[in-house]
Amino acid sequence: MKKHNKNYTKLLCDIGEMSGLFTDATSLEMFLHEIVLLVSKHMCSEVCSVYLFYEDNTELILKATKGLTKDSVGRVRLKLGEGLTGLALKELRPICEKNASRSRYYKYFFGIGEDCYESFLAVPILRGRIRIGVMVVQNSKKDYFDEEDIRVLRAITSQLANTIEIAKFLMSMDERRGNIRKDKIEVQDLKFVKGKIGATGIAFAESVVKREQKIIEYFMQQNLEGKYTLDDFHRAVKVSEEQIEQLQKKIEERLSDVGSLIFTAQILMLKDEDFIGGIIDLIKKNIGPVQALLTVVNKYIEKFDQIQDAYLREKRQDVEDIGARLLANLTGADQNSYMCQGKIVIAKELYPSDILKLSSQDTKGVILLTGGVSSHLSILARSLQIPLLISDNLQLLDIPDGQKILLDAEIGNVYINPSEDILSSFKEKEELKKKISFIKKSTFKENKTKDGTKVCLMSNINLLGDVKTAVELNSEGIGLYRTEFPFIVRNDFPTEEEQFVIYKKLITSMPGKEITFRTLDIGGDKVLSYYNDDKEENPFLGMRSIRFSLRHKEIFSQQIRAILRAGEGADVRIMFPMISSLDEFLEAKEMIVECMKILDKEEIPHTKNPAVGLMIELPAVLEILHELAAEADFFSIGTNDFIQYMLAVDRTNEKVSDLYLPHHPAILRALKRVVDTVSIYRKDISVCGDMAHTEKYISYFLGIGVRKFSVDATFLPKIQEVVSRITIDAARKKAEDILLKAKVYDIAEVIGY
Repeated sequence: MKKHNKNYTKLLCDIGEMSGLFTDATSLEMFLHEIVLLVSKHMCSEVCSVYLFYEDNTELILKATKGLTKDSVGRVRLKLGEGLTGLALKELRPICEKNASRSRYYKYFFGIGEDCYESFLAVPILRGRIRIGVMVVQNSKKDYFDEEDIRVLRAITSQLANTIEIAKFLMSMDERRGNIRKDKIEVQDLKFVKGKIGATGIAFAESVVKREQKIIEYFMQQNLEGKYTLDDFHRAVKVSEEQIEQLQKKIEERLSDVGSLIFTAQILMLKDEDFIGGIIDLIKKNIGPVQALLTVVNKYIEKFDQIQDAYLREKRQDVEDIGARLLANLTGADQNSYMCQGKIVIAKELYPSDILKLSSQDTKGVILLTGGVSSHLSILARSLQIPLLISDNLQLLDIPDGQKILLDAEIGNVYINPSEDILSSFKEKEELKKKISFIKKSTFKENKTKDGTKVCLMSNINLLGDVKTAVELNSEGIGLYRTEFPFIVRNDFPTEEEQFVIYKKLITSMPGKEITFRTLDIGGDKVLSYYNDDKEENPFLGMRSIRFSLRHKEIFSQQIRAILRAGEGADVRIMFPMISSLDEFLEAKEMIVECMKILDKEEIPHTKNPAVGLMIELPAVLEILHELAAEADFFSIGTNDFIQYMLAVDRTNEKVSDLYLPHHPAILRALKRVVDTVSIYRKDISVCGDMAHTEKYISYFLGIGVRKFSVDATFLPKIQEVVSRITIDAARKKAEDILLKAKVYDIAEVIGY
């Protein structure tokens, strides 16, 4: 029996008539508006919307709606495969959900009025397999649409496809001509953007967009030319040098392990005869100091832009920075108008050194238009406590500087010029942050499950500054020290002595605690700018991690020696990343033995018995687990790379990010296999990576036998609280239930997606 009074016959007749009448239409929007009104009326749906697909940027744009807010038209945009609507078009099939917001594909848009509509049906508008758009109907009643609704809506979209396609083509020229004006309106009206959380935190400040040649554009627009002299210029150079040296000192005090020589390029430029001398020569030729400075800076920027080497080309940013500082000190202009002091920075891409510089300028937050939440930039931002959000909405780059931005990287929202209501909510969150000290005081002295099973919670350390938080939150040790960061931000490979100093500080900061050093893990998205090897087509499958170390044993041996020396008298463990064979592990292990022999011969104090282990990240390891377990002292499952390589999904590639699924049955079953095998040999095993601090997976890990987690220190209170609520028996039963399921969707329901 039909649940709803829907007049399908009349609907199909009316649609057919409307298609015939549209042969001479001049307004696609008006035509689509009539369509959504008609479909909504006859299907008794509270919402009907039409999205059109644009192949040039693979984007779906909402073009007409009945039921959603008027300003959602043109503003709601989806990439192919994004959200339930984008998924319907990508997979060329209807998608019907009775509780849309619970679907893992659901995409929320703030302020468009769809919150109450749980029943959802999306049908692609196709001509053959040519994608034209999507028609969506929604209703507040749950389980509202059925198979007959799907059949009818498919018939409607099929009947309308040709008409919509022709109308879209005829009007495309008008749309292109209006693009500039429309884009300006859309940017002006941009109020809310959803993003992925890279580093948690909340910030409210003015915006500044990092643009190429920003300094030249900025100062060209200012009336700064005046009666400045050569003496004024010399004074500006001296003041600039003092400012930069102070910045360098400040960042080294705060970040002794990675802050070394961050501003070296700018300090050298102030002492460079060609750069400073070139400006002086122009001034002596009666060219005003401002114009002389702009001329030379612009010339240097153009030179750097022509350089093929990516590392050297990156230095154009230093030219811009030093030019801006000199001009400000020469003219008295407001440096904050173009610099990032106290601002929220919007950037298409950033380098690790950029993040450090932003930290030294007390930048309040960062919105990044590229990268993944697992990237090294996100990790670095977390350690520097800079809220970071990653978005694919390029309109953010068109936001004028000085706009009020509320960056909520606790839930992943960006508000542009937020209302007073939103700001009030923000202030409440700020009050909650002040209660963090209470959370620290209430951390458990001993980590146990509800039924008393001991669980070991360790910290991941990215920078030495992280150790303070780890100690405050009662971390039981360091389960992973990422040694690559001192390598990434420098201009050259750090020496053995430089590494020794850093490692010794780390060990002495947590006396008596277990500390695991992961050897150099570079490659993929963690590139050494000064290492100019041949460019790789696929760096994630190239010369990275242990492969790099074994290929460059002179660098590897310096790191091993530094760890051994720093670890004298301490509980130090050495762990190798990205091991793919027993041969690799034994070769790397032999390096430790050789380094200890040489240190003995040189009579240099060092640890005599470091535990040696490996990270499980590659599928190849699954077939040699028994052999590795017989040789290694311990294991750590690096879930980020493990998922990436098991599923062949680049986690930093936005086009396939929806396929990066920790709850894929192959992943969960492989994890169980690893834990079972290692347990046979009674070897220590821990879990790190994003899965380790994701609440949904804690019970599963406990259920398959994991008793050791290593997470960024800020996650410790949450994990402690989650663990205390779980019983091992319940966790084991839940894990058994999950392991019986073969579909991602079914597992997602059990886990709670």
